[in-house]
Amino acid sequence: MKFIRSVFLGICAALLAAAALAQNISIATGGTGGVYYPMGGGLAQVLSKYVPGMQATAEVTGGSVDNLKLVGSGKPYVGFSMSDAAQDAYKGEDKFKGNKVQVRTLMVLYPNRMHLVSIEGKGVNKFGDLKGKRVSTGSPGSATEVMAFRVIEAAGLDKDKDMKRERLGVAESVNAIKDGKIDAFFWVGGIPTAAVTDLGATPGLKIKLVDHADVVEKMNAKYGKLYSAGVIKAGSYPGQDKDNQIADVWNILVTGDRMSDDDAYKIVKTLVEHKADLVAVHKEAEAFSLDNQVQERSPIPFHPGALRYFKEAGVKG
Repeated sequence: MKFIRSVFLGICAALLAAAALAQNISIATGGTGGVYYPMGGGLAQVLSKYVPGMQATAEVTGGSVDNLKLVGSGKPYVGFSMSDAAQDAYKGEDKFKGNKVQVRTLMVLYPNRMHLVSIEGKGVNKFGDLKGKRVSTGSPGSATEVMAFRVIEAAGLDKDKDMKRERLGVAESVNAIKDGKIDAFFWVGGIPTAAVTDLGATPGLKIKLVDHADVVEKMNAKYGKLYSAGVIKAGSYPGQDKDNQIADVWNILVTGDRMSDDDAYKIVKTLVEHKADLVAVHKEAEAFSLDNQVQERSPIPFHPGALRYFKEAGVKG
């Protein structure tokens, strides 16, 4: 009996030790119709597979703003964010007024492209045509909403007076435009975004992507050099027959300042060294380049653990 008891106690001690060593991390992503969610699932798989003792899971969220609030909760979160929303969180501005988040960058990821999407027959051919239309500016808690407001402002329109505004995620926006409930929607994400692909492939509909790159200079004059002019190339979506001139903003992977340097180091090292696994999930991961890990592409400081890995990898920031 003594032997059995000692074996039992030994097993219990081993299990407790294993539990103590195991680390659960949540990846805050976005809606299911965008890029953050599948990409976050890929990150979770890679971290769980290659970092000993780490168990990572992806969570559906409203997007960047929600993700930054989760990071600010002090719980073990890693989250996707657009750099403009992260800057607001770090400074305690806009949606974070009076609630600064001690957020740190783990990696600069890939550029997010602002889509202004409509379909033929809605009368939306240029930006000014949004006046008097029913427009979704993104879901609450998303950086799409943050950036859409800035694009609308820079274009000289009033988001509240010049349009009937809805607050829908990209998947909901696609369903709404198919059902005739809205005329256009904003979405900022990677290419291709699954929900926008679905819209372009819908029989009987012709997708229209509206140019707006001319607003970038005004946006940067007010908010800092966060934005750049970009292009969604013709053929990126079914039925898209010409290049779309747009505003870009960088995506970053963030965490809180409470994450240990060792954990941040392991996460970044693993994502860089197993990039191929992430590219297999979504091709935007091709942009996960060491060349992009420079402070000018993130408005908030890098985590010391991330900097340690970048230094080892020969990054000159």
